[in-house]
Amino acid sequence: MAFAIGDFVQRTTGGPKMIVVAIDGDTLVCSWNELGTEQRAEVQASDVALYHEDGDFGVC
Repeated sequence: MAFAIGDFVQRTTGGPKMIVVAIDGDTLVCSWNELGTEQRAEVQASDVALYHEDGDFGVC
């Protein structure tokens, strides 16, 4: 699946809702807020899926 900067994603194993801020081949740089502090991580595109909500909550 191809991702674009600005897409909201979540690891397929669960975790926070993240936004894609940069793309380098199959590696995505994602950002999220944790306790008011911005966090960033590099993740493989194959390890995430587009974020979607089930009812009032994300898939965790």
